[in-house]
Order: sequence, then structure tokens, then C-alpha cells
Amino acid sequence: MRNSFIALLAFFTLASCEKEIDIDLNTAEPKVVIEGRITQGELARVSITKSVNFSDSNVFPSVSGANVKITDSQGNTEQLSETRPGIYEGKTIRGTIGQTYTLTVETEGKTYTASSTMPQLVKLEGVRTELNTFAPPGRDKDLLTVYPEYTDPAELGNNYRFIAAANDLVDRTIILNNDNIDNGLPNSRPLFTQDLEVRVGDKLSLEMWTIDRSTYDYFFSLNQTSGDGPGGGTTPTNPPSNLSGGALGFFSAHTLQKITLTVK
Repeated sequence: MRNSFIALLAFFTLASCEKEIDIDLNTAEPKVVIEGRITQGELARVSITKSVNFSDSNVFPSVSGANVKITDSQGNTEQLSETRPGIYEGKTIRGTIGQTYTLTVETEGKTYTASSTMPQLVKLEGVRTELNTFAPPGRDKDLLTVYPEYTDPAELGNNYRFIAAANDLVDRTIILNNDNIDNGLPNSRPLFTQDLEVRVGDKLSLEMWTIDRSTYDYFFSLNQTSGDGPGGGTTPTNPPSNLSGGALGFFSAHTLQKITLTVK
């Protein structure tokens, strides 16, 4: 996930006017990085790796032999199987909207836990594109801006993540939205992406996750820290996480919808 996160270090830029800030990105001890998810109707999947220093190669050691369990709010418990090094998958418990799920990971003598409640589904009704009339210098004038079409519910507190791809090239930007603005209204905000280039005739795909607040906070923080690797690697500030025990990463129970189309 190197170069996956947008570096927005305005704080450090401002602070440098007063004193020099020296951040050593290569001295932290490796940490366990857990990235777990369960979506509606699907089985749980958890990736466990180790963080690396900022200047190290983009290779993150897998953590094998962990004891990984998931429990739902009805009391059902399942032990996930390691299907390949560092990847653990469920076989019976499937995601259900409104259910709370607890992940427990035991590895290297430590225990890490996290809980997440799957929010209500907010329907992704479609995807539209418009000609980008404000393309910056050097960008093609035929590039299109992408708008996800959905209506935010009246209840405040909905959070979203989007993953976009054009011609199977996935945009690296962590794209988030919430209803602090335009609560209860049809979405009017485009996707602000880093390297997504969409033109007429392209194959466009868009994933929409409805996520809980802790997952939103985690990804929002990643957008404000420079770093590489799962969970941010070694960064000036570790992002907040719903995982207890000192692990990096996140566990999310969320809805997921995907639309794929040819742009006309």
C-alpha cells in the first residue's frame, strides 16, 4: 500500500515556521497490522502482517499461525482458517446489517480485539459523469468527473468510503464522505481522486461502503499522515484504530455495493 495515502502535513508545515521538526521514520519496532472486514452476506476475511520502516522495501511480512476468531451479537463464534500466509477466512458466519461483530486475534503471545456494527444499507443508485471544465493545466480536457448517486438518510451519522477504478486501474486515493454536510439529501459531491482518469468509452467501476464511525476515523487519519504499507507502516502519527492491544489497522463490518459500467 506504499503511496496509498495522501500526505496532508499542513500542521508540520505551519509548525516549521517556528522550529525545526525532525521525525525519524526508521526507528520504530515492527508492529502487528490487522486489516479485517465482514460485509453483508459475505464471510469474514482478515489479513495479518508486520509493519516496516518508511525506507524499507514495499514488502510486508505475513503473520502465520495466528488464532483468529469472530463472534456475532447472537453469540455465534467461528475460528477463521489460514487460507494462505497471513490471510484468514471464515466459512460459516456471514455479515448481517445491524449485527455487531467482535474480532479476536491471538499471535506472538498477545491478544488483539475489535468490535464493529454493520450500518444500514444506503443504496448506491447509480454513477454519473460530467466533463471536468476545471481541469488543471497539463490535464486532458476530456477527463470526466465522477459522481456517486445515492440519497443520504435523514438520520445524522452516516459515513461512506468509495473505491474507484478505470479500465481495472484502481485509484490509490482513500475517498471518504459523511453527512456532516447535506444530511438527508441526494449526494451532490464528486469523487476527489488522486490519479483516476475517466474518459468516454472507459470501463468504470465504483465500490461504495457504508461504514461505522471508527472505520471512517481510521481512514480519515490515513489521509492526513504520510506513510506506507498496511496500517500506515511507520509514520509520524499512527492512525486511530478500533483494535485494542496495540496493533495497527482496523476491523470493519460494512455494507458493500459495486457498479461497473462503460462511460458514455
